[in-house]
Amino acid sequence: MRKLIIVLSFSVMVLNMWGEETKKIGVIEHLDEYVPKDIELVDIKGDTIQLGSLFTKPTVFNFVYYRCPGICTPLMDGVTEVVNMSEMDLGKDYQIVTVSFDYTEGYDLALKKRNNYSMLVEKEGMEDGWLFFTADSLNVSRLTNALGFSYKRTGNDFIHTAGLILISPEGKITRYLNGTYFLPFEFKLAVIEASKGIPGPTVNRILQFCYSYDPVGQSYVLNITKVSGILILVIAGLVLLVLTVKPKRKQKV
Repeated sequence: MRKLIIVLSFSVMVLNMWGEETKKIGVIEHLDEYVPKDIELVDIKGDTIQLGSLFTKPTVFNFVYYRCPGICTPLMDGVTEVVNMSEMDLGKDYQIVTVSFDYTEGYDLALKKRNNYSMLVEKEGMEDGWLFFTADSLNVSRLTNALGFSYKRTGNDFIHTAGLILISPEGKITRYLNGTYFLPFEFKLAVIEASKGIPGPTVNRILQFCYSYDPVGQSYVLNITKVSGILILVIAGLVLLVLTVKPKRKQKV
């Protein structure tokens, strides 16, 4: 029993280490919560608008920073691909809102990024359907906290995850789509759910749990610490089950 306690203690320590890591980088889902509508963003013209004014239709939200050398480009490419493949009308059935979480970036970078992707989007409605913004440090902090998005600065760049956040016309968070590739069917379903204000579960939470983004390799890799912690807990649980059940069987005999 003493050995079992040691194993369990080690397992708890490993999971606590993982918990501290995920507080710094990742996404904590805030499903069914409302986004503050008074958060201020700066558009590609340099004008300040309130976030609440954007909530006129289902909104597909994503965080990037415009000079990102890593995962932001695959994310934006993935959004472009699913927009081109979708049978829904951009700017009519839904809209996309992209915000830089790097408060040092100006609206000129947002404009440049918008112009780049306007040449890749084959659907009509790009100008009014995919909106690009920046924000100051206070509003970036409020917005990332409200949506559960956390990241870590490393020098001049950031370590962060990738994905989309669906928001209803009332400003309610309804779905998280993680990763950089999105199935057209799942994308459409998420938009429909957002239009009705219905929160949906994230189907790839297990993959998100087991994999972490490697900024050097610019890809998702298996997180040994997380997986090992779970395996240790499972094995310890089985040992505990054997130690508690086996004596009862002897008593019956």
